[in-house]
Amino acid sequence: MTATVSTQPRYQVVNPATGDAGQSFDFVTAAELEATLAASAEAYRSWRDVPIAERARIIARVGELFKENSARLGAIATEEMGKPLPESVDEADFCGDIFGYFATEGPELAADHEIKTFAEGKAYVQRLPIGPLLGIMPWNYPFYQIARFAAPNLMLGNTIILKHAESVPKSALAVQELMDEAGVPAGVYQNIFASYDQVEEIIGDPRIVGVSLTGSERAGSVVASIAGRNLKKCVLELGGSDAYVVLDSDDVKASADLAWDTRIGNTGQACNSNKRMIVTSDIFDGFVERLVERAKDLKPGDPAEAADGTFSPLSSRKAAELLHEQVQDAVSKGATLHAGGVLGDGPAAYYSPAVLTGITPEMRAYREELFGPVAVVYSVSSDEEALTLANDSDYGLGGAVFSTDTKRAERVAQRLESGMSNVNTPANEGQEVPFGGVKRSGFGRELGPLGMDEFVNKRMYYVAD
Repeated sequence: MTATVSTQPRYQVVNPATGDAGQSFDFVTAAELEATLAASAEAYRSWRDVPIAERARIIARVGELFKENSARLGAIATEEMGKPLPESVDEADFCGDIFGYFATEGPELAADHEIKTFAEGKAYVQRLPIGPLLGIMPWNYPFYQIARFAAPNLMLGNTIILKHAESVPKSALAVQELMDEAGVPAGVYQNIFASYDQVEEIIGDPRIVGVSLTGSERAGSVVASIAGRNLKKCVLELGGSDAYVVLDSDDVKASADLAWDTRIGNTGQACNSNKRMIVTSDIFDGFVERLVERAKDLKPGDPAEAADGTFSPLSSRKAAELLHEQVQDAVSKGATLHAGGVLGDGPAAYYSPAVLTGITPEMRAYREELFGPVAVVYSVSSDEEALTLANDSDYGLGGAVFSTDTKRAERVAQRLESGMSNVNTPANEGQEVPFGGVKRSGFGRELGPLGMDEFVNKRMYYVAD
């Protein structure tokens, strides 16, 4: 019998600004995997009984350490996935806010809640931990994605095994170091360099009670299938193609600038980025003209320097090539590429920020998520046409509607088929604001009060008179 050899790459640092390979890490062995699962289950039995005030003290310290180490953490993220350094530092700092929020608000959010009962006694809903969880996190926000999953669940008393993306191993290890330094007990939070096959094994293990994944639609369908077969709760955030509707403007240039700055944040690699700009016809030409001006001003630059007038690479050469294929497909079928759209020389991962119009349903760009710095702009003649186009998507993560008449914007925003809907702002984002989507963007919520409402036993507790 011939053994099957896995072709999956190891955990590997590859600087997308240069294509140079750095450190690599092997997958865990079968014995290490078993030890991790056993430690998580054992730690849960004690962590759940730690008073929530004490858990809050430890979680607060994690948040403080994120802030204290934001410069060091930011440099790691920039090296591994190419994020402009100021954005990387801000991301690490924001993680401090997330852990701080749940440390402060968590005890009240997890408190027993008395409900009306017609029986002779008192009834409560309790929010109790359920056990060890698996988190599968992506590369685009290597710290933030962990924070929004880990902070509420650690506060609840669950334990966590964290499987990060293969391209950001140093980020994953840095978070483990912070957890250890903050005093998170052994086994409560464990980073693991697991292979795809090992992930399936972890989900199927009876000691694991739930799994949270942020990633692609394909990955989500696979994880949900495995979780379903094993009767495990899962939370999925699977990307989006958010509508960004501009109904009118008293300053078209400023409106376009805001849309552009939003679109190229994290070099366009944000799940809830404004991937479909829907603009009324009377301001469309001026809006596109300004986007083109912004795009043409940019040159490739070093993300570690993040100089004005430069753009950073995508996370990998493969990502840049995929985005280029999607744009070229649209152009070959009649779309207009006004600026950018140039794939730089390999092995680096530069793709010049682009402006694309004339997208039609037969093009890949109409249905697929464009995970990179491409501003796709549609022209519409009415609010109803804008709404119809906004909702004509398989995704339903977020969306935004702009108008000088707030009530007008609200009438459209109220009808967006999305998990998050915003009026006169690209997105209301914060540690206190729930995040999640509908349709093929997944299900479940993270952050805010709802962040502690997923992997929890909402137990009915009744005391008779």
